[in-house]
Amino acid sequence: MLNNFLEISDNPVIVAIWLALSSQTAIIVYLIIFLFSVLVLFIVVISARSKDELGKDELEIISSDLSGLPQVESEKKSKSEKKEKRPRESRFYLLTETDRRAEEIKNATYDRAESLEEICEKFRGFCASRLKLYYSISDIRRFISGMATSHVLIMQGMSGTGKTSLAYAFGEFLKNPSTIVPIQPMWKERTDIIGYYNEFTKKFNETILLQKMYEANYSDGIYVTVLDEMNIARIEYYFAEFLSLLEIPNADSRKIEVVTDEWENDPKLLDEGQLKLPTNMWFIGTANNDDSTFAISDKVYDRAMIMCLDKKSEVFYTEDQDGMRISFANFTELVNRGKKEYRITKRSERRIKELDEYMINRYHITFGNRIMKQMKEYVSAYMACGGKEEEGIDDIVSKKIMRKLETQNPVYIRNSIDELCENIDRIFGEDNMNLTKEYLRRLERTL
Repeated sequence: MLNNFLEISDNPVIVAIWLALSSQTAIIVYLIIFLFSVLVLFIVVISARSKDELGKDELEIISSDLSGLPQVESEKKSKSEKKEKRPRESRFYLLTETDRRAEEIKNATYDRAESLEEICEKFRGFCASRLKLYYSISDIRRFISGMATSHVLIMQGMSGTGKTSLAYAFGEFLKNPSTIVPIQPMWKERTDIIGYYNEFTKKFNETILLQKMYEANYSDGIYVTVLDEMNIARIEYYFAEFLSLLEIPNADSRKIEVVTDEWENDPKLLDEGQLKLPTNMWFIGTANNDDSTFAISDKVYDRAMIMCLDKKSEVFYTEDQDGMRISFANFTELVNRGKKEYRITKRSERRIKELDEYMINRYHITFGNRIMKQMKEYVSAYMACGGKEEEGIDDIVSKKIMRKLETQNPVYIRNSIDELCENIDRIFGEDNMNLTKEYLRRLERTL
């Protein structure tokens, strides 16, 4: 055949190439390349099988050491554990840690206070002797009376008068430090203050406020939360759910939604993702009125008690006073006792009714049922703190009623201030209602 090809081909180059490729030397090279390829393929297959066998042996050894089960059962168990690993990890770290301390929190011991007046005197002495913070006894009475009336307090006044310090000091006095929450301008919803569930990490980003709310549900202590510069963002946005819940008469029904679903390993006190708003926690907001803040709406003012710190108190000396760890039950008992022992007199009720009728006819402003209820509770608590009935009425009228004049026509209000002050003197007497008249004169100057 080769001879036939050579005879047919007339091209000497083709003939030379064919002779070279079909020579004995070329055939030997072909054979070497083939054998080398087979060897490489064999080595690759053996290496892969060795690694596979080694991995299985190691898995069998590890599984046997951990469980003592056969290899097949250990592998099934490992796969099952991987599937269940995430659900078994709590998504709430701080709340789960609080569950572990539950018995310690429940078994805390408390001091016994005999009256609201005693609390006021000792708290004032504690502030002065331990913290070098000086407040008048009237301011301390207003603070404690406000707590006895509402779980939301708003503290207003000039910068440097000790608004935040007073709320902080009360936590120190109770030997249960206050929780300071600096409000941020961009806050718009409740998740900004209690936290939110992170879908990426599968964990809940807890805030210290949420942890304290959870702890308070285990405790009988008094918890104070300070919303520092609360009106730097809109209170009606981030605090709206709290305001609504606090209006519910049944405290057991005040539940705030933390998460929308429920895991088996969620903290014990979470009920279908909801946490009870603790009755032993107070929210004390400090507010400034300047260009960087929002105006506080009537909705917030009506539900909260207001305290103004416009003056710095003088330094005074007092003996060293230790704090008192007062329980919520003890404080509630003293408040209820004050409501029974100190009631607004019929004479004062007639005066308040007369002022209410005048405000309705002149300004279309009324006290309302909520304010009347607050007034009765506040005045009773103020007297139980050692104050006078007229002082308590004067304070709440100036903060709750006269403040509504700010929303009226400025020219009309300014021109009617003299007449209003005269009627207040006629109804209550010239020597009373000094805070109310001071507020009206200040309003007259600013309008």
